[in-house]
Amino acid sequence: MQLSPLTAVSPVDGRYAKQTEVLRSIFSEFGLIRRRVLVEIHWLIALCDAPEIDAALPLSDSSRAKLVAIEANFSAADAERVKAIEATTNHDVKAIEYFLKEVLERDDSLRPLLEMVHFACTSEDINNVAHALMLRDARAAVIEPLNLEIIATLRQLATSLADQPMLARTHGQPASPTTLGKELANVVARAQRQLDQIMAQPLLAKMNGAVGNFNAHTSAYPEVDWVKFSADVLRGLKLEPNTHTTQIEPHDYIAELFHALARSNTVLLDLCRDIWGYIAIGYFKQRTTAGEIGSSTMPHKVNPIDFENAEGNFGLANAMLGHLAEKLPVSRWQRDLSDSTVLRNLGVALAYSTIAYRSLLKGLSKLEPNIAALDADLEDAWEILAEPIQTVMRRYGVPEPYEKLKELTRGRDVTQAVIAEFVANLDIPAHAREALLAMRPRDYVGIAEQLSAQT
Repeated sequence: MQLSPLTAVSPVDGRYAKQTEVLRSIFSEFGLIRRRVLVEIHWLIALCDAPEIDAALPLSDSSRAKLVAIEANFSAADAERVKAIEATTNHDVKAIEYFLKEVLERDDSLRPLLEMVHFACTSEDINNVAHALMLRDARAAVIEPLNLEIIATLRQLATSLADQPMLARTHGQPASPTTLGKELANVVARAQRQLDQIMAQPLLAKMNGAVGNFNAHTSAYPEVDWVKFSADVLRGLKLEPNTHTTQIEPHDYIAELFHALARSNTVLLDLCRDIWGYIAIGYFKQRTTAGEIGSSTMPHKVNPIDFENAEGNFGLANAMLGHLAEKLPVSRWQRDLSDSTVLRNLGVALAYSTIAYRSLLKGLSKLEPNIAALDADLEDAWEILAEPIQTVMRRYGVPEPYEKLKELTRGRDVTQAVIAEFVANLDIPAHAREALLAMRPRDYVGIAEQLSAQT
Protein backbone atom coordinates (compact mmCIF):
# COMPACT_ATOMS: atom_id res chain seq x y z
CA MET A 1 0.00 0.00 0.00
CA GLN A 2 1.14 3.51 -0.73
CA LEU A 3 2.06 5.42 2.42
CA SER A 4 -0.52 8.01 3.43
CA PRO A 5 -2.18 9.16 6.67
CA LEU A 6 -4.65 6.32 6.10
CA THR A 7 -2.02 3.60 5.65
CA ALA A 8 0.70 4.73 8.07
CA VAL A 9 1.54 2.24 10.81
CA SER A 10 2.07 4.93 13.43
CA PRO A 11 -0.71 7.39 14.32
CA VAL A 12 2.03 10.02 14.53
CA ASP A 13 2.22 9.98 10.73
CA GLY A 14 -1.34 8.71 10.28
CA ARG A 15 -4.29 10.02 12.24
CA TYR A 16 -2.26 12.88 13.72
CA ALA A 17 -0.22 13.74 10.64
CA LYS A 18 -1.43 17.35 10.52
CA GLN A 19 -0.57 17.96 14.17
CA THR A 20 2.96 16.62 13.74
CA GLU A 21 3.71 17.98 10.27
CA VAL A 22 5.98 20.68 11.69
CA LEU A 23 8.33 17.95 12.96
CA ARG A 24 8.86 16.27 9.60
CA SER A 25 11.56 18.64 8.36
CA ILE A 26 13.40 18.12 11.65
CA PHE A 27 13.14 14.45 12.62
CA SER A 28 12.51 12.67 9.33
CA GLU A 29 15.27 10.76 7.57
CA PHE A 30 15.50 13.75 5.26
CA GLY A 31 15.90 16.06 8.23
CA LEU A 32 18.68 13.93 9.68
CA ILE A 33 20.53 13.65 6.35
CA ARG A 34 20.29 17.39 5.75
CA ARG A 35 21.73 18.17 9.16
CA ARG A 36 24.56 15.70 8.59
CA VAL A 37 25.35 17.57 5.38
CA LEU A 38 25.27 20.85 7.31
CA VAL A 39 27.76 19.53 9.87
CA GLU A 40 30.13 18.23 7.19
CA ILE A 41 30.00 21.56 5.33
CA HIS A 42 30.47 23.55 8.52
CA TRP A 43 33.53 21.45 9.43
CA LEU A 44 34.99 21.74 5.95
CA ILE A 45 34.64 25.53 5.88
CA ALA A 46 36.30 25.76 9.30
CA LEU A 47 39.24 23.69 8.03
CA CYS A 48 39.59 25.99 5.03
CA ASP A 49 39.52 29.06 7.27
CA ALA A 50 42.37 27.78 9.47
CA PRO A 51 45.70 29.00 7.99
CA GLU A 52 47.69 26.32 9.80
CA ILE A 53 45.77 23.55 8.02
CA ASP A 54 47.55 23.82 4.68
CA ALA A 55 45.80 20.90 2.99
CA ALA A 56 42.54 22.87 3.03
CA LEU A 57 42.88 25.77 0.64
CA PRO A 58 41.49 29.20 1.60
CA LEU A 59 38.03 29.77 0.17
CA SER A 60 37.11 32.52 -2.23
CA ASP A 61 33.79 34.22 -1.62
CA SER A 62 32.39 32.30 -4.56
CA SER A 63 33.59 28.92 -3.30
CA ARG A 64 32.30 29.63 0.20
CA ALA A 65 28.89 30.52 -1.21
CA LYS A 66 28.83 27.30 -3.23
CA LEU A 67 29.55 25.20 -0.14
CA VAL A 68 26.87 26.95 1.89
CA ALA A 69 24.41 26.47 -0.97
CA ILE A 70 24.87 22.69 -0.90
CA GLU A 71 23.05 22.54 2.43
CA ALA A 72 20.78 25.52 1.86
CA ASN A 73 19.45 24.02 -1.36
CA PHE A 74 19.50 20.41 -0.21
CA SER A 75 16.52 18.67 -1.80
CA ALA A 76 14.57 15.46 -1.61
CA ALA A 77 16.38 14.35 -4.75
CA ASP A 78 19.72 14.94 -3.01
CA ALA A 79 18.55 12.84 -0.08
CA GLU A 80 17.50 10.09 -2.47
CA ARG A 81 21.01 10.14 -3.94
CA VAL A 82 22.49 9.78 -0.46
CA LYS A 83 20.23 6.78 0.19
CA ALA A 84 21.27 5.25 -3.13
CA ILE A 85 24.93 5.53 -2.14
CA GLU A 86 24.09 4.07 1.29
CA ALA A 87 22.60 1.04 -0.44
CA THR A 88 26.15 0.25 -1.57
CA THR A 89 28.18 1.45 1.42
CA ASN A 90 25.75 0.12 4.05
CA HIS A 91 26.98 3.08 6.10
CA ASP A 92 24.81 6.16 6.36
CA VAL A 93 27.48 8.73 7.23
CA LYS A 94 29.99 7.45 4.67
CA ALA A 95 27.21 7.91 2.13
CA ILE A 96 27.08 11.60 3.10
CA GLU A 97 30.83 11.91 2.54
CA TYR A 98 30.63 10.28 -0.88
CA PHE A 99 27.64 12.42 -1.86
CA LEU A 100 29.53 15.60 -0.99
CA LYS A 101 32.57 14.42 -2.92
CA GLU A 102 30.36 13.86 -5.97
CA VAL A 103 29.10 17.44 -5.67
CA LEU A 104 32.58 18.89 -5.21
CA GLU A 105 33.97 16.81 -8.06
CA ARG A 106 31.65 18.60 -10.49
CA ASP A 107 33.11 22.04 -9.67
CA ASP A 108 36.68 22.94 -10.61
CA SER A 109 36.99 25.44 -7.76
CA LEU A 110 35.85 22.91 -5.13
CA ARG A 111 37.59 19.80 -6.46
CA PRO A 112 40.84 20.47 -4.52
CA LEU A 113 38.86 20.05 -1.27
CA LEU A 114 37.74 16.48 -1.98
CA GLU A 115 39.93 14.73 0.59
CA MET A 116 39.23 17.31 3.27
CA VAL A 117 35.59 16.24 3.40
CA HIS A 118 35.08 14.36 6.69
CA PHE A 119 38.71 15.08 7.62
CA ALA A 120 39.71 13.30 10.88
CA CYS A 121 36.04 12.68 11.71
CA THR A 122 34.40 9.54 12.95
CA SER A 123 30.76 9.06 11.96
CA GLU A 124 29.65 9.97 15.47
CA ASP A 125 31.28 13.39 15.11
CA ILE A 126 28.68 14.04 12.45
CA ASN A 127 25.74 12.15 13.96
CA ASN A 128 25.83 13.54 17.48
CA VAL A 129 26.00 17.11 16.18
CA ALA A 130 23.12 16.43 13.79
CA HIS A 131 21.00 15.04 16.64
CA ALA A 132 21.79 18.07 18.80
CA LEU A 133 20.73 20.33 15.92
CA MET A 134 17.47 18.42 15.60
CA LEU A 135 16.73 18.93 19.28
CA ARG A 136 17.78 22.57 19.05
CA ASP A 137 15.41 23.17 16.15
CA ALA A 138 12.52 21.23 17.71
CA ARG A 139 12.88 23.12 20.97
CA ALA A 140 12.73 26.45 19.15
CA ALA A 141 10.05 25.56 16.59
CA VAL A 142 7.69 23.36 18.60
CA ILE A 143 8.34 22.90 22.31
CA GLU A 144 8.81 26.53 23.27
CA PRO A 145 6.05 28.14 21.17
CA LEU A 146 3.38 25.56 22.01
CA ASN A 147 4.19 25.65 25.72
CA LEU A 148 4.17 29.45 25.67
CA GLU A 149 0.77 29.36 23.96
CA ILE A 150 -0.57 27.00 26.63
CA ILE A 151 0.84 29.18 29.41
CA ALA A 152 -0.56 32.35 27.83
CA THR A 153 -3.99 30.74 27.48
CA LEU A 154 -3.95 29.61 31.09
CA ARG A 155 -2.72 33.01 32.26
CA GLN A 156 -5.57 34.74 30.43
CA LEU A 157 -8.07 32.36 32.04
CA ALA A 158 -6.45 32.85 35.44
CA THR A 159 -6.77 36.61 35.09
CA SER A 160 -10.36 36.58 33.90
CA LEU A 161 -11.43 34.13 36.63
CA ALA A 162 -9.23 35.52 39.41
CA ASP A 163 -12.22 36.54 41.54
CA GLN A 164 -14.54 33.64 40.73
CA PRO A 165 -14.96 31.67 43.98
CA MET A 166 -14.82 27.91 43.85
CA LEU A 167 -15.21 25.23 46.48
CA ALA A 168 -11.90 23.43 46.80
CA ARG A 169 -11.92 19.66 47.14
CA THR A 170 -9.01 18.26 49.09
CA HIS A 171 -9.21 14.46 49.04
CA GLY A 172 -12.27 14.98 46.86
CA GLN A 173 -14.20 16.46 49.78
CA PRO A 174 -15.46 20.05 50.28
CA ALA A 175 -12.60 22.21 51.57
CA SER A 176 -11.66 25.86 52.06
CA PRO A 177 -12.70 27.85 48.97
CA THR A 178 -10.29 29.14 46.38
CA THR A 179 -10.92 30.81 43.04
CA LEU A 180 -10.88 29.31 39.59
CA GLY A 181 -8.24 31.85 38.60
CA LYS A 182 -5.93 30.91 41.48
CA GLU A 183 -6.10 27.21 40.60
CA LEU A 184 -5.16 28.00 37.00
CA ALA A 185 -2.46 30.40 38.18
CA ASN A 186 -0.90 27.50 40.09
CA VAL A 187 -0.52 25.64 36.80
CA VAL A 188 0.91 28.72 35.07
CA ALA A 189 3.62 28.98 37.70
CA ARG A 190 4.46 25.29 37.50
CA ALA A 191 4.44 25.13 33.70
CA GLN A 192 6.56 28.27 33.32
CA ARG A 193 9.15 26.94 35.76
CA GLN A 194 9.48 23.69 33.84
CA LEU A 195 9.64 25.47 30.48
CA ASP A 196 12.41 27.72 31.81
CA GLN A 197 14.42 24.61 32.70
CA ILE A 198 13.80 23.07 29.28
CA MET A 199 15.01 26.20 27.53
CA ALA A 200 18.02 26.59 29.83
CA GLN A 201 19.29 23.07 29.16
CA PRO A 202 22.59 23.24 27.24
CA LEU A 203 22.70 21.14 24.08
CA LEU A 204 26.06 19.37 23.97
CA ALA A 205 28.04 17.95 21.07
CA LYS A 206 31.53 16.67 20.33
CA MET A 207 33.86 16.57 17.33
CA ASN A 208 36.93 14.85 18.73
CA GLY A 209 37.47 11.68 16.76
CA ALA A 210 37.19 7.93 17.12
CA VAL A 211 37.65 7.70 20.91
CA GLY A 212 37.44 11.35 21.93
CA ASN A 213 41.16 12.10 22.04
CA PHE A 214 41.73 13.86 18.67
CA ASN A 215 44.03 10.97 17.71
CA ALA A 216 43.69 11.40 13.94
CA HIS A 217 43.70 15.19 14.17
CA THR A 218 46.98 15.42 16.04
CA SER A 219 48.64 12.81 13.84
CA ALA A 220 48.22 15.14 10.85
CA TYR A 221 48.48 18.56 12.55
CA PRO A 222 49.96 18.25 16.06
CA GLU A 223 50.48 22.00 16.25
CA VAL A 224 46.77 22.83 15.99
CA ASP A 225 44.76 23.44 19.18
CA TRP A 226 42.08 20.96 18.21
CA VAL A 227 40.11 21.36 21.44
CA LYS A 228 39.60 25.05 20.70
CA PHE A 229 39.09 24.43 16.98
CA SER A 230 36.34 21.88 17.64
CA ALA A 231 34.71 24.05 20.29
CA ASP A 232 34.61 27.02 17.93
CA VAL A 233 32.92 24.93 15.24
CA LEU A 234 30.27 23.68 17.66
CA ARG A 235 29.61 27.09 19.18
CA GLY A 236 29.13 28.39 15.65
CA LEU A 237 26.18 25.98 15.50
CA LYS A 238 24.89 27.28 18.87
CA LEU A 239 25.88 24.08 20.65
CA GLU A 240 28.06 23.58 23.72
CA PRO A 241 31.21 21.45 23.32
CA ASN A 242 31.57 18.34 25.47
CA THR A 243 35.33 17.95 25.91
CA HIS A 244 35.34 14.55 27.63
CA THR A 245 33.75 11.74 25.65
CA THR A 246 34.39 8.31 24.21
CA GLN A 247 33.62 7.74 20.54
CA ILE A 248 30.12 9.04 21.25
CA GLU A 249 28.81 12.08 23.03
CA PRO A 250 27.40 10.34 26.13
CA HIS A 251 23.88 11.77 25.72
CA ASP A 252 23.59 12.92 29.33
CA TYR A 253 22.26 16.25 28.14
CA ILE A 254 19.51 14.46 26.20
CA ALA A 255 18.49 12.68 29.39
CA GLU A 256 18.50 16.01 31.24
CA LEU A 257 16.44 17.65 28.51
CA PHE A 258 13.96 14.77 28.33
CA HIS A 259 13.57 14.57 32.10
CA ALA A 260 12.75 18.28 32.10
CA LEU A 261 10.32 17.78 29.22
CA ALA A 262 8.69 14.85 31.01
CA ARG A 263 8.23 16.96 34.14
CA SER A 264 6.65 19.69 32.04
CA ASN A 265 4.36 17.16 30.40
CA THR A 266 3.41 15.79 33.82
CA VAL A 267 2.33 19.24 34.99
CA LEU A 268 0.07 19.54 31.95
CA LEU A 269 -1.21 15.97 32.33
CA ASP A 270 -2.15 16.85 35.91
CA LEU A 271 -4.06 19.86 34.55
CA CYS A 272 -5.91 17.64 32.06
CA ARG A 273 -7.12 15.36 34.82
CA ASP A 274 -8.20 18.27 37.02
CA ILE A 275 -10.12 19.97 34.20
CA TRP A 276 -11.72 16.63 33.35
CA GLY A 277 -12.89 16.39 36.95
CA TYR A 278 -14.18 19.96 37.03
CA ILE A 279 -16.16 19.30 33.85
CA ALA A 280 -17.55 16.13 35.46
CA ILE A 281 -18.89 18.01 38.50
CA GLY A 282 -20.14 20.90 36.39
CA TYR A 283 -17.65 23.64 37.28
CA PHE A 284 -16.77 24.02 33.61
CA LYS A 285 -18.94 23.73 30.53
CA GLN A 286 -17.62 23.12 27.00
CA ARG A 287 -18.67 25.20 24.04
CA THR A 288 -20.18 22.93 21.43
CA THR A 289 -19.07 22.71 17.83
CA ALA A 290 -21.64 22.27 15.09
CA GLY A 291 -21.62 18.75 13.70
CA GLU A 292 -19.61 17.20 16.53
CA ILE A 293 -21.01 14.11 18.27
CA GLY A 294 -20.25 13.23 21.87
CA SER A 295 -21.72 9.72 21.95
CA SER A 296 -22.92 7.43 19.21
CA THR A 297 -26.02 6.59 21.27
CA MET A 298 -26.52 9.42 23.80
CA PRO A 299 -27.31 12.64 21.91
CA HIS A 300 -26.93 14.93 24.92
CA LYS A 301 -23.26 14.23 25.62
CA VAL A 302 -20.40 16.72 25.24
CA ASN A 303 -17.41 14.64 26.26
CA PRO A 304 -14.08 16.14 27.44
CA ILE A 305 -12.29 14.31 24.64
CA ASP A 306 -9.57 16.92 24.08
CA PHE A 307 -8.35 16.62 27.66
CA GLU A 308 -8.56 12.83 27.48
CA ASN A 309 -6.60 12.83 24.22
CA ALA A 310 -3.97 15.12 25.71
CA GLU A 311 -3.67 12.97 28.83
CA GLY A 312 -3.17 9.82 26.77
CA ASN A 313 -0.56 11.35 24.53
CA PHE A 314 1.32 12.95 27.40
CA GLY A 315 1.50 9.45 28.88
CA LEU A 316 2.87 7.99 25.66
CA ALA A 317 5.37 10.83 25.32
CA ASN A 318 6.62 10.43 28.87
CA ALA A 319 6.98 6.67 28.50
CA MET A 320 9.25 7.22 25.50
CA LEU A 321 11.08 10.16 27.04
CA GLY A 322 11.72 8.08 30.13
CA HIS A 323 13.13 5.17 28.14
CA LEU A 324 15.31 7.46 26.03
CA ALA A 325 16.62 9.21 29.14
CA GLU A 326 17.47 5.88 30.80
CA LYS A 327 18.92 4.12 27.76
CA LEU A 328 20.91 6.75 25.87
CA PRO A 329 23.53 7.57 28.57
CA VAL A 330 24.50 3.87 28.73
CA SER A 331 27.12 2.63 26.25
CA ARG A 332 29.51 -0.32 26.53
CA TRP A 333 33.16 0.71 26.77
CA GLN A 334 34.10 3.30 24.16
CA ARG A 335 31.04 2.66 21.95
CA ASP A 336 28.26 0.29 21.11
CA LEU A 337 25.55 0.75 18.52
CA SER A 338 22.47 0.28 20.69
CA ASP A 339 21.93 4.02 20.89
CA SER A 340 21.79 4.46 17.12
CA THR A 341 18.40 2.86 16.52
CA VAL A 342 16.98 4.44 19.67
CA LEU A 343 18.05 7.93 18.60
CA ARG A 344 15.89 7.57 15.50
CA ASN A 345 12.89 7.84 17.82
CA LEU A 346 13.64 11.29 19.24
CA GLY A 347 10.99 12.73 16.95
CA VAL A 348 8.40 10.14 17.95
CA ALA A 349 8.63 11.12 21.62
CA LEU A 350 8.34 14.79 20.74
CA ALA A 351 5.51 14.06 18.31
CA TYR A 352 3.38 12.58 21.08
CA SER A 353 4.12 15.68 23.17
CA THR A 354 3.09 17.87 20.24
CA ILE A 355 -0.18 16.00 19.75
CA ALA A 356 -0.91 16.44 23.45
CA TYR A 357 -0.10 20.18 23.39
CA ARG A 358 -2.48 20.77 20.50
CA SER A 359 -5.27 18.71 22.07
CA LEU A 360 -4.89 20.61 25.34
CA LEU A 361 -5.04 23.95 23.56
CA LYS A 362 -8.16 22.87 21.70
CA GLY A 363 -9.80 21.81 24.95
CA LEU A 364 -8.90 25.03 26.75
CA SER A 365 -10.35 27.08 23.90
CA LYS A 366 -13.78 25.54 24.52
CA LEU A 367 -13.94 25.98 28.31
CA GLU A 368 -16.56 28.16 29.99
CA PRO A 369 -17.02 28.50 33.75
CA ASN A 370 -20.40 27.34 35.03
CA ILE A 371 -21.03 30.19 37.46
CA ALA A 372 -24.37 28.84 38.64
CA ALA A 373 -22.89 25.47 39.56
CA LEU A 374 -19.90 27.06 41.28
CA ASP A 375 -22.13 29.34 43.35
CA ALA A 376 -24.58 26.56 44.21
CA ASP A 377 -21.80 24.32 45.52
CA LEU A 378 -20.50 27.10 47.74
CA GLU A 379 -23.95 27.90 49.13
CA ASP A 380 -24.36 24.25 50.01
CA ALA A 381 -21.09 24.06 51.96
CA TRP A 382 -21.47 26.22 55.04
CA GLU A 383 -19.47 23.66 57.00
CA ILE A 384 -16.27 24.94 55.43
CA LEU A 385 -16.57 28.07 57.62
CA ALA A 386 -15.62 25.87 60.58
CA GLU A 387 -11.99 26.63 59.73
CA PRO A 388 -12.10 30.46 59.97
CA ILE A 389 -14.44 30.34 62.98
CA GLN A 390 -12.19 28.06 65.03
CA THR A 391 -9.14 30.09 63.97
CA VAL A 392 -10.73 33.34 65.22
CA MET A 393 -11.72 31.52 68.42
CA ARG A 394 -8.09 30.56 68.93
CA ARG A 395 -7.07 34.20 68.58
CA TYR A 396 -9.38 35.23 71.41
CA GLY A 397 -8.55 32.36 73.73
CA VAL A 398 -11.78 30.38 73.47
CA PRO A 399 -10.99 26.88 74.79
CA GLU A 400 -11.13 23.83 72.51
CA PRO A 401 -12.25 25.67 69.36
CA TYR A 402 -11.32 22.86 66.97
CA GLU A 403 -13.13 20.26 69.03
CA LYS A 404 -16.27 22.40 69.30
CA LEU A 405 -16.42 23.00 65.55
CA LYS A 406 -15.74 19.33 64.89
CA GLU A 407 -18.70 18.41 67.06
CA LEU A 408 -20.87 20.99 65.30
CA THR A 409 -20.01 20.17 61.69
CA ARG A 410 -18.45 16.75 61.11
CA GLY A 411 -20.84 14.40 59.34
CA ARG A 412 -23.77 16.73 59.83
CA ASP A 413 -25.99 18.82 57.59
CA VAL A 414 -24.69 22.31 58.28
CA THR A 415 -26.77 25.30 57.17
CA GLN A 416 -26.30 29.04 57.41
CA ALA A 417 -28.63 29.07 60.37
CA VAL A 418 -26.56 26.48 62.25
CA ILE A 419 -23.40 28.51 61.71
CA ALA A 420 -25.10 31.78 62.66
CA GLU A 421 -26.47 30.34 65.93
CA PHE A 422 -23.05 29.00 66.90
CA VAL A 423 -21.26 32.26 66.15
CA ALA A 424 -23.87 34.39 67.91
CA ASN A 425 -23.11 32.64 71.20
CA LEU A 426 -19.33 32.92 71.02
CA ASP A 427 -17.50 34.82 73.75
CA ILE A 428 -15.42 36.96 71.38
CA PRO A 429 -15.30 40.70 70.68
CA ALA A 430 -18.40 42.07 68.95
CA HIS A 431 -16.52 43.19 65.82
CA ALA A 432 -15.07 39.71 65.35
CA ARG A 433 -18.48 38.14 65.85
CA GLU A 434 -20.07 40.48 63.30
CA ALA A 435 -17.35 39.73 60.76
CA LEU A 436 -17.95 35.99 61.12
CA LEU A 437 -21.71 36.40 60.88
CA ALA A 438 -21.28 38.39 57.66
CA MET A 439 -18.99 35.81 56.09
CA ARG A 440 -20.34 33.51 53.41
CA PRO A 441 -18.52 30.52 51.89
CA ARG A 442 -17.88 32.47 48.69
CA ASP A 443 -16.09 35.19 50.70
CA TYR A 444 -13.61 32.86 52.34
CA VAL A 445 -10.93 32.79 49.64
CA GLY A 446 -7.97 34.44 51.37
CA ILE A 447 -5.72 36.29 48.93
CA ALA A 448 -6.54 34.00 46.00
CA GLU A 449 -7.36 36.92 43.70
CA GLN A 450 -4.07 38.62 44.50
CA LEU A 451 -2.11 35.43 43.90
CA SER A 452 -3.87 34.92 40.57
CA ALA A 453 -2.39 38.17 39.34
CA GLN A 454 1.17 37.26 40.32
CA THR A 455 1.88 34.67 37.59
